[in-house]
Amino acid sequence: MSRSSKLLILLVGLVALRPASIQHPAAIGGNKPCPLETRAVKSPNQPQPPAFNQTYTIINAFDHDPGAFTQGLVFHDGFLYEGTGLHGESGLRKVELETGRVLKAISLPARFFGEGITSAGDKIVQLTLNSNIGFVYDERFNLLKTFAYPTEGWGITYDGKRLIVSDGTSILYFWDLSTFEEIGRIQVFDMDGPVHRLNELEYIRGEVWANVWPTDRIARIDPYTGQVKGWIDLTGILNGEDFHSDVLNGIAYDPEEDRIFVTGKLWPKLFEIRLTALKQ
Repeated sequence: MSRSSKLLILLVGLVALRPASIQHPAAIGGNKPCPLETRAVKSPNQPQPPAFNQTYTIINAFDHDPGAFTQGLVFHDGFLYEGTGLHGESGLRKVELETGRVLKAISLPARFFGEGITSAGDKIVQLTLNSNIGFVYDERFNLLKTFAYPTEGWGITYDGKRLIVSDGTSILYFWDLSTFEEIGRIQVFDMDGPVHRLNELEYIRGEVWANVWPTDRIARIDPYTGQVKGWIDLTGILNGEDFHSDVLNGIAYDPEEDRIFVTGKLWPKLFEIRLTALKQ
């Protein structure tokens, strides 16, 4: 075989072994967006730094309707807004902080068990326990729309961009404010593992604060990792004087005055508190 024939055979072989050309993604499936990136969450099984512990000092005690089964609480434009529960007694109310006087109230149909509320701009969002239906109102309590969601509804808050929701498990869900669709979730945990029964929520200074049913503790949660950064122990704040009262439930924050308010289901008082270090 001549030298030129050998070279021709070699060139043909190299062409045959060359990889097929790679098509541009637009030529395959169009300009499809990439899937949403999910943030990795530390495993609760990994060693975690201990959470700091805090207790409280009462700054003010305000009257609170002892018939209000408090499920959601928010401070907005100088007033408290409160969502109440129980079938046949659920509703939404606007309350004067200093007196506890109910300025405006609406009731939910008896089939709904009202749950958490939050303010998001000029709207108020209210959840229900197990009806899988939420409500959106304007500030005059006119119903603007309803929406559906797949889990139970316990607590809800707003971080300025997303709604953050609890369903009584150890999971916090992030919802799009416009569509109410889930856009992310994290599991909440501390040194002992997942923290279950997350209830009423409030977004405070870059953290999510959560009542943990049926305890007297509030978890301070990092919304990016799910880790509990600290625990607030409110044991004894009601002094055990009202035996008809139910559990601690209700956190509200006044960002302009940096004030924190807490109350509970069927509590006769609502408290403004300041946090202090818990002595070991």
